[in-house]
Amino acid sequence: MIGRIRGLLGAVALLLAGCGGGADGRQLQLAGAVDRPADYSGSALRRLPATTASSTIVTSSQVRSYTGVGTWALLDGAGIQTDASKKNDVLNRYLLATGANGYKVVFSLGELHPDFGNMASLVAYAETLNGVSSSLGSSDEPLRITAPGDVTGGRYVSALARLDVKASGSSVVGSGSGSGSGSGVAPSVAVSGAVTAPRQFDLAALQALPATAQTVGGSVYTGVSLWTLLNTVTGLRYDSTVKNATLAMYAVATGSDGYKALVSLGEIDPGVGNRTALVAYSVDGAPLGRNGVARLVVPGDTKLGRSVSNLQSIEVFTAADAVR
Repeated sequence: MIGRIRGLLGAVALLLAGCGGGADGRQLQLAGAVDRPADYSGSALRRLPATTASSTIVTSSQVRSYTGVGTWALLDGAGIQTDASKKNDVLNRYLLATGANGYKVVFSLGELHPDFGNMASLVAYAETLNGVSSSLGSSDEPLRITAPGDVTGGRYVSALARLDVKASGSSVVGSGSGSGSGSGVAPSVAVSGAVTAPRQFDLAALQALPATAQTVGGSVYTGVSLWTLLNTVTGLRYDSTVKNATLAMYAVATGSDGYKALVSLGEIDPGVGNRTALVAYSVDGAPLGRNGVARLVVPGDTKLGRSVSNLQSIEVFTAADAVR
């Protein structure tokens, strides 16, 4: 089924590329690391396979029903570019959603991918109120990206103008990638990039931080939450004059074998996505052993591709503006 939708979306994208905008001349530009970039008007999107789904903002108990194109289906139909020589390279990619006013939000592709985070995000063009479906209100139109399950609405980008698929930009090379075995036990985890206090954490340093536990795949992992480590311990560095600036940021975890997985900060912020990603140092009360001093664990993913063993590095980035 997914393959048929992918093929249909790809074919339609080619037909609609370069279509004119709606009545107000505005378009959605899909660009970046995709095989088939395109410009979509609202009417062009309405000709693609539609999905209607409820989207709940948890803290306000606000339930709204949106109709639009699945965000993942739209990207997949455009042909996401990855490096086939790297395992799960799609997890080292992100989507930058930009509103007409310049407001920016990052989604990790792992968060959106049906095999991993499986977020049912839509590029919405209509909303159902009191049983009647109509175009989005003036503050949202003509398009809005949704983030179902978030506790607040910061990642619901209104007046959506651009979607850009990008590689993470991480340059860290796995410390064991040249050892012949392609792996190695990392003795510590380095946190660097857009943080105020870059730091190296060995086992003792991690164990000294506030601990939390998560059950994943029947095992209980203990460690420090990734959000606490970045926001509280090392401190995020961002432009405080920009509204919700941390929502345009992301972290890239690299294992000693060079394997990478990206997590958006909006996904793990307790006040936004509220998803607990864990830098774990024990499992079922025992050390991780051959999985290293630390392991990134992302509970709730369908597959555990974003669980990075032998964690050696966490880099924090702010998404760069798209090239117009």
